[in-house]
Amino acid sequence: MFEQAFRNIDDILHKDAGCTSELDYTEQSSWLLFLKYLDALEQDKAMEGELEGKKYNFILEKQYRWEAWAAPKHKDGKIDHNKAMTGDDLRDFVNGKLFPYLHKFKQKADGPNTIEYKIGEIFGEIKNKIQSGYNLREVIELVDELRFQSQTEKHELSHLYEAKIKNMGNAGRNGGEYYTPRPLIRAIVRVVKPKIGEKIYDGAVGSAGFLCEAFDYLTAQPGLTTSNKKTLQEKTFYGKEKKSLAYVIAIMNMILHGIEAPNIVHTNTLAENLADVQEKDRYDVVLANPPFGGKERKEVQQNFPIKTGETAFLFLQHFIKLLKAGGRGGVVIKNTFLSNTDNASNSLRKLLLENCNLHTVLDMPGGTFLGAGVKTVVLFFDKGAPTRKVWYYSLDPGRNMGKTNPLNDDDLAEFVKLQKTFADSPKSWSVDAKNINTATFDLSVKNPNGGEEIVHSSPKAIMKEIAALDAESAEVLANIRALL
Repeated sequence: MFEQAFRNIDDILHKDAGCTSELDYTEQSSWLLFLKYLDALEQDKAMEGELEGKKYNFILEKQYRWEAWAAPKHKDGKIDHNKAMTGDDLRDFVNGKLFPYLHKFKQKADGPNTIEYKIGEIFGEIKNKIQSGYNLREVIELVDELRFQSQTEKHELSHLYEAKIKNMGNAGRNGGEYYTPRPLIRAIVRVVKPKIGEKIYDGAVGSAGFLCEAFDYLTAQPGLTTSNKKTLQEKTFYGKEKKSLAYVIAIMNMILHGIEAPNIVHTNTLAENLADVQEKDRYDVVLANPPFGGKERKEVQQNFPIKTGETAFLFLQHFIKLLKAGGRGGVVIKNTFLSNTDNASNSLRKLLLENCNLHTVLDMPGGTFLGAGVKTVVLFFDKGAPTRKVWYYSLDPGRNMGKTNPLNDDDLAEFVKLQKTFADSPKSWSVDAKNINTATFDLSVKNPNGGEEIVHSSPKAIMKEIAALDAESAEVLANIRALL
């Protein structure tokens, strides 16, 4: 039922002049889902208060609650179309009254970790793009059918929402930067092994995939107490995100996974001066896939000891600094980081090797990230002791990666298993830190077992791959034209 509702919502948004891409569909679904969720949360708390003989103070004034403007009901539970606004009346109410009212919550809130603050932040960042009030009415009625009551319902909704984020990544443009393949994230979480009571951080949170997967991993641990669950809700997951759309998606994704008031801050992480970081600002675990290829301004670079315009290199410095002594990291980065010869790359590798134990490098195949042709590696490191030995694993799923052949959990099963003991295999090997060149600190992936042997595809397979790439390029161009 939920899946069909999501499909129908996208079909309506596709017809609306204000929504031109998967990014728009996800954004517009998100703010409506958030308000529907907020209504369900408030109704639950009101009912709990009633059972305890206490009066619950609603966050929203009556006229701005879902049941008043979006879905006024008859006693039989069906929408009262005499009371429900539609057309221009609905659109004007949403744009002129609802959004400004909700945006003001940011000023009223006690702090950034409250649901009130999240309301204000979200509705200050996004706008209603649904131009037709009639389309908006149809979408609202579909969203109203969704239920957040049981864990099963939330679980199903979270899976569907993740699918929307993935589609957004597949759609080209800058959507891909919000989506890291979930099988890769799950493998990273299994290797880093976060524990209950540890603070987990992603300073480039995107769609919050790392935090959501870490939450799923920890909530699956046996014998959780009420205290453990409270810790997971309030004092475990922390993130920062610069872009408005990603911030909204991250909040909604975490809520659907079961985190009521996510500790996500809307800020430019790299604008923080590393010299100002204190012990209280540090975390036990860093899990992240920072954006690469971006260029940061000179004034931002001044916040870092190693000056570079490459966004990912600044993020890596940030993550090392923000880890506690003994803290652990799993960070995705471009594979050129391992061998670039510029001064910043050499200095950053030196910093990493001398301040952290870089124990594992996972080399990912091309095509892992849909819509991005770059090759990546994952760095696993513990802060507080220098690197002694680096274990490499070169992932080879035995097929061309892409939209129709994405990464899956089975592809990474051997890596996760072998990494526990740093075992040698045709795809894995170790390098002693004493053998790393101390002039360049080059960490290139060089499989001594011949695992990097190039397998030549047949002409037929090559033509098929070219056709698939042409189709993806045409889709990206179509999306760009739709925006012009």
